[in-house]
Amino acid sequence: MKILVTGGAGFIGSAVIRHIIENTNDSVVNVDNLTYAGNLESLAAVSDDERYCLELVDICDRHEVDRVFETHQPDVVMHLAAESHVDRSIDGPLIFLKTNIIGTYTLLEAARYYWQNLVDGKKQSFKFHHVSTDEVYGDLDGPDELFREDTSYAPSSPYSASKASSDHLVRAWGRTYGLPTVITNCSNNYGPYHFPEKLIPLMILNALDGKPLPVYGDGQQIRDWLYVEDHARALYLVAGHGKSGETYNIGGHNEKANIDVVKIVCELLEELVPSNKQSRKSGNTAGFQGLITYVSDRPGHDVRYAIDAGKIERELGWTPQETFESGIRKTVLWYLQNKQWWSHVLDGSYSRERLGVDNLTESK
Repeated sequence: MKILVTGGAGFIGSAVIRHIIENTNDSVVNVDNLTYAGNLESLAAVSDDERYCLELVDICDRHEVDRVFETHQPDVVMHLAAESHVDRSIDGPLIFLKTNIIGTYTLLEAARYYWQNLVDGKKQSFKFHHVSTDEVYGDLDGPDELFREDTSYAPSSPYSASKASSDHLVRAWGRTYGLPTVITNCSNNYGPYHFPEKLIPLMILNALDGKPLPVYGDGQQIRDWLYVEDHARALYLVAGHGKSGETYNIGGHNEKANIDVVKIVCELLEELVPSNKQSRKSGNTAGFQGLITYVSDRPGHDVRYAIDAGKIERELGWTPQETFESGIRKTVLWYLQNKQWWSHVLDGSYSRERLGVDNLTESK
């Protein structure tokens, strides 16, 4: 297959592309505008492969999106491009509405026009796979409740509301126009190449630098943690074998309170980093856990998310390979061994402007 991946320089998108190039014979067209969270260094391992191509395109630009479809003639679209940080959506929601809603609309219309003009065989096999989040479901009421594919939507933040809107658009384009669509809603991802504003990499890097480890409220917010490479396998499986018109929830079967995640990271760092010299930079002699600082909770903070991933297991045979214990150890080790990647993020040298990628043309 030729797969068009939007947002392929992001955290999950780059994991998907690495998985495809390293484990299949398919080719990938990466459509990414390289906003702040897009990092081409996350694709260094595969960027020279002849089956990989980068298109520097804003998904809100219909003319350019049409050109990409016409030029590359994809068999499948995997739509991952999105603004995704809840805190940023609270501070400035407009860009979330533009990218997540208008961008998805623009992509759907371009895909519909392209699909309608395909010949029979290729038209029948085409698929538009929209990648979403469990945050569209809002907050779970009881300790035993799980998000299922038919759970009602109740988003709490501008981010999750924009993703809920994009989900509804995808379903509407499927029902009204017949576009072959499939949606996946995933739980919290973690793993290598995660942008340092997110909880786990922020805790790792702050701890290494002896900085406070900020935890919202009492830290008892529970999330279902999914190792990003497990997620990439699931997404590729859905893209190839998911049934059009269906939704699949993807979870890691790893519910953890935020404060427990932070403490586990601290314990791993105590084991893996010789001495506590990093934590002593701030005058703290209690180890990395002594850096934990409770801060005011963010507005509308949901208490618990948890995914029922039974459908994708029953219908497509996917289950996560990593436990949280194995995945978080791999993650901490990766950050310890890949300082160049995250230091380039922290100093800004990874960015589009610093790399001069505006001068890049389509490479293959």
